[in-house]
Amino acid sequence: MAKISIRHISRAFEKPDAAPLRALEDVSIEIHDDEFVCFVGPSGCGKTTLLRIIAGLDDASEGDVLIGDERIIDPHSKVGMVFQEYSLFPWRKVIDNIAFGPEMAGVPAVERHEIAGKYLDLIGLREFEDSYPSELSGGMRQRVAIARALANEPDLLLMDEPFGALDAQTRNMMQKELLQIWHKTRKTILFVTHSVDEAVYLADRIVLLSARPGRLQEIIDVELPRPRDRTSPEFADLRRYILEGIEEGERNG
Repeated sequence: MAKISIRHISRAFEKPDAAPLRALEDVSIEIHDDEFVCFVGPSGCGKTTLLRIIAGLDDASEGDVLIGDERIIDPHSKVGMVFQEYSLFPWRKVIDNIAFGPEMAGVPAVERHEIAGKYLDLIGLREFEDSYPSELSGGMRQRVAIARALANEPDLLLMDEPFGALDAQTRNMMQKELLQIWHKTRKTILFVTHSVDEAVYLADRIVLLSARPGRLQEIIDVELPRPRDRTSPEFADLRRYILEGIEEGERNG
């Protein structure tokens, strides 16, 4: 059975005195256990809207999202989300930011700090456990945000352009670190990005959406061996193919 079933999802936003704005149109995808799937497409094609529907943060106008046999209609304990903004509590230390989810679930203090410590070790920031977010670099803050999402032990991790605010060098480093975390945890990851290079570097499969309303244009299997060489002809060929697909989607959208 597929881990995640996205079935005929459409989303229209009502507008006063105007026709509804259709963001997504009949999108269906099956996501399997442990997959790393990236979503790309023209700006405004509904990538983030789709991710929010999968997270239970927005309602589909039509269609369903299922984890196993369970329909997602609200935020779910099996689903974690990392946003482009770091979304950390500035008044809480790093370890307490990571422990926030278990705290809200009623986990005792000692146990939730053990959980937070495990993920601090995973992201390599144990020495910063008593620091505040303002004392960290952008890349470090995003690592804490990832650890905070993982501390809830989700089956599915959703990531909405999580490295978009980082400089190129830090972004490349974070991509490598995310793959290491994924290999260690074997979470299923759905990742929205505007960077085709990032998608080719990270993904098992790349979902290409057309221009608004976002439709499923193509699903591309990325068969390049890991670790991937961004300078290889095969990497460049796949990147070019996807960029041409995005241009086609913009023309036909």
